[in-house]
Amino acid sequence: MLIRYGYDITVSCPQDTPLITMMSVRDERRDDIRIQGAVETFPAVPTRAYRDMFGNTCRRVVAPAGLFRLRADCTIESDEAPNIASPDLREVPVADLPDSVVFYLLGSRYCETDRLSQFAWDMFGAVTPGQPRVQAICDYVHNHIRFDYMKARVTRTAYEAWQEQTGVCRDFAHLAVTLCRCMNIPTRYVNGYLGDIGVPVTGPMDFAAWMECYLDHAWHTFDPRNNKPRIGRIVVAHGRDAADVPLIHSFGPHVLEKFAVWTDRV
Repeated sequence: MLIRYGYDITVSCPQDTPLITMMSVRDERRDDIRIQGAVETFPAVPTRAYRDMFGNTCRRVVAPAGLFRLRADCTIESDEAPNIASPDLREVPVADLPDSVVFYLLGSRYCETDRLSQFAWDMFGAVTPGQPRVQAICDYVHNHIRFDYMKARVTRTAYEAWQEQTGVCRDFAHLAVTLCRCMNIPTRYVNGYLGDIGVPVTGPMDFAAWMECYLDHAWHTFDPRNNKPRIGRIVVAHGRDAADVPLIHSFGPHVLEKFAVWTDRV
């Protein structure tokens, strides 16, 4: 299956403003790309790519004062099978975790494990460890938070989402990530493209957030927002939480003027 994906984003800046963007597919999927469209900027300015500490592709650019547009259009080959985590997946004891994975047990900017640890153990301590426990957490978060674009807030933490019971996909992910970490399950925050392939169209396309849990010595996908297997996930970046993987990090004020994202089966 081929999926065409990309973005067309315009910001306005009152002055020349350095940006770091994170919207390119991770290197693990590079060999699956069939049409690699170049990142275009309008006006044309130099850009430079590098890898951050998580292996995500970041791009540095200085946006000139005024309107500045970023665009890319690519096609990737993807498996038609939905992502399904086996119910037999087991948790890995903390003492046996690789050093690079232990990192994902810790609290972070948006994932306050210290504030939700007692609740997590009270709620999920008796659930069968492994995939059943992670799925129970996803079920809880899916039912606890009401999705509402109009209630989006970039500063909302997992604890606040738990209290307010509203948010967008990043809030679903942050809360589930936090609860899994509280249960000693290494979990990382993921963002990327997720089109409405094989499901009813739900509205304008956007980047999506989900999570990956470390079970049976490998990373496995879970999605508390949609809470069902989906086709055609394209990972852009992962980290501890949304603070590690912003689509655009601006070193100065800017206003979002246009935001278009597409992920369509070809």
